[in-house]
Amino acid sequence: MFVHNKRLQYTVRVAAPNPGLANLLLEQFGGPQGELGAACRYFTQAVGEDDPGRKDLLFDIATEELSHLEIVGSIVAMLNKGAKGQLAEAVESEAELYRAMTGGGNDSHTTALLYGGGPALTNSAGVPWSAAYIDTIGEPTADLRSNIAAEARAKIVYERLINVTDDPGIKETLGFLMTREIAHQKSFEKALHSIQPNFPQGKLPGVPEFTSVYYKMSSGDESPRGPWNEGPDWEFVGAPEPAVDGGDGLAMVNVTADDAEVLRAMASRTASDTTADPLTGADLGVGEAVK
Repeated sequence: MFVHNKRLQYTVRVAAPNPGLANLLLEQFGGPQGELGAACRYFTQAVGEDDPGRKDLLFDIATEELSHLEIVGSIVAMLNKGAKGQLAEAVESEAELYRAMTGGGNDSHTTALLYGGGPALTNSAGVPWSAAYIDTIGEPTADLRSNIAAEARAKIVYERLINVTDDPGIKETLGFLMTREIAHQKSFEKALHSIQPNFPQGKLPGVPEFTSVYYKMSSGDESPRGPWNEGPDWEFVGAPEPAVDGGDGLAMVNVTADDAEVLRAMASRTASDTTADPLTGADLGVGEAVK
């Protein structure tokens, strides 16, 4: 059961309306790295989790992410306060109102017109939020790694948002949200490594002859090697054969005699005539004379 506390988890202080900044902040409201995506990701994982400790962890962080969604939405709403009233009451001239909404050089006028200055479940480019952002797969050793990466991406977006505003209250609030991404990463890391072993993910081991092989698949100037492809843990193959399993690299399937006959007939019917040089539309388009 969820209950709503009318007080925010962190106090929002906005110095002045700024529709352009509000539009950028939508990235963390309805964008792929945003708070709604995080809340839904951890909530779905929690519902399917059998370990009681991880279940609580995921529900707790999912709920906190909803509180962060409320914080971001509140900032967006405060930044849009001026535009919201002006749009609703038409107190400015058309030109002045348009300039006020587009002063940041972005699409804030679009979101303001479509959503009346309120926070929209879109990213900063107006793309609607999508459940495709939720990448839960139901295996904790995979999901926890995905969660760590998601928190890291969200931290970077918050850093970038901090860098584009000089409003001290917003910087402080975004700094809090950014810091909570770090805390969540630490919790997910601890939860991951409390599962031993946790690599490789899942139950099945890798095929031994391929598990610790590095194939060099690029040619040209030599690049430095490092712990990702050298040392006692790795077999480095500088020029891999086309079929590393020792086969001929060709795809094969066993079919019935009847299917084989049909396939031969189709191949014969659709075979290319390598001796032909037909006149084509491309030839006509470049001025080839018709004889």
